[in-house]
Amino acid sequence: MDINAGGFKSTDTYIASTELMSAVNVARALEKPLLIKGEPGTGKTMLAKAIAQSLNMPLISWNIKSTTKAQDGLYMYDTIQRLYDGQFGEEGVDDISRYIKLGKLGEAFSSDEQVVLLIDEIDKADLEFPNDLLWELDQMEFYINETKETIKAKHRPVVIITSNAEKELPDAFLRRCVFHYIAFPDRELMDEIVRTHFEKVDEHILKEAMDVFYAIREEKSVKKKPSTSELIDWVNALQLGGISADRIKASLPFIGTVIKKDEDLETVSHINLSGV
Repeated sequence: MDINAGGFKSTDTYIASTELMSAVNVARALEKPLLIKGEPGTGKTMLAKAIAQSLNMPLISWNIKSTTKAQDGLYMYDTIQRLYDGQFGEEGVDDISRYIKLGKLGEAFSSDEQVVLLIDEIDKADLEFPNDLLWELDQMEFYINETKETIKAKHRPVVIITSNAEKELPDAFLRRCVFHYIAFPDRELMDEIVRTHFEKVDEHILKEAMDVFYAIREEKSVKKKPSTSELIDWVNALQLGGISADRIKASLPFIGTVIKKDEDLETVSHINLSGV
């Protein structure tokens, strides 16, 4: 049996490795969340959009912040609005369900069709956040105390969770996930990725830009290594600026689209690019 048959595949705008496609399809088959880690800019967030496009499913995105609580993803009881309505004599104040607003997890569970649910940058929240979602992600349901109602998933969502490894995630949470690390693309894969973002790309500009890009990434003293998205921005800037390919290594035009730290600019200015 081919786990990838009829499953997630690369799209016109997202090139996935064979290993990544298999990880997505294994997670779907096992009905487990897929935890994705990798360097910033390697396409972790865009993966969920690509999965939704490939599988023809709606995408629901829950973007996690440092202040996000697990409860936010389930539902919110708007007591303030109910109190306000009561003061002004609004009808239906006794119907508590009118004041229950579902969060992103609740929306995914209540959807009439299967969706892709992205829980983006889970490691931004506090340490208890992943543990607080264990039951809901395991059982695909949660209880609303105010209405004595259990919300069960009509269709189990395809759950994609991203992490930038800012914090270690709890072991109990990790056990419930399929894990995949998106390795930084090699030149061959990067070439494919960049081309998906342009109808037409100047071959000489692309080659020279990639030479410089990988030379910078290989320099150990560079603190913030440039990402895929920054290479795409640079190639775009070079083409829009009408820069000839032979100027790229000599003068590093628009290098601020690739390098974002003062000390890295100094480091890059001393890299010998003539031999790359």
